[in-house]
Amino acid sequence: MPTTPAATLARLSALGIAHETVTHEAVFTVEQSTAVRARLPVLQTGTHIKNLFLRNKREEMWLVTLEAHRVVDLKQLGERIGAGRVSFGSPERLMRHLGVRPGSVTPLALLNDAGRQVRLAVDRAVLDAAAVWAHPMVNTMVTRLSGADLQRFFAATGHTPQPLAFDA
Repeated sequence: MPTTPAATLARLSALGIAHETVTHEAVFTVEQSTAVRARLPVLQTGTHIKNLFLRNKREEMWLVTLEAHRVVDLKQLGERIGAGRVSFGSPERLMRHLGVRPGSVTPLALLNDAGRQVRLAVDRAVLDAAAVWAHPMVNTMVTRLSGADLQRFFAATGHTPQPLAFDA
């Protein structure tokens, strides 16, 4: 059974990770998220992210977490992460491996990947950020934690992020 938002936040607390959560209307795109941020002052600081759930022909799954403003070419991204040609994973595959629906993809969903079948690649700017905002399993909430604490979270789930550098 997928992890609930409450259980996700409880897990962060159990790991000693400081966090703050804000509830808002459902968002499915970066554009919708940007509109919500414009209306809620607390969300106007920190790094906002987008998450891509990808798969390749070998049926390897990848979660790629990037700063929200990044524009990426999937062909180039697939090569950068060593996956070859990638495409978006289906909603069914997303639910099976990360326990979330489209629009709610989040690095926190790695709690649901107990078998560590999903590989992780993360924008270096996210890993280094003072504050990162991520959905706690649903797209009606967003949780702030530090990039360092996000890395602690990854370690606790048994996932080692492959850092991606975009800025020279």
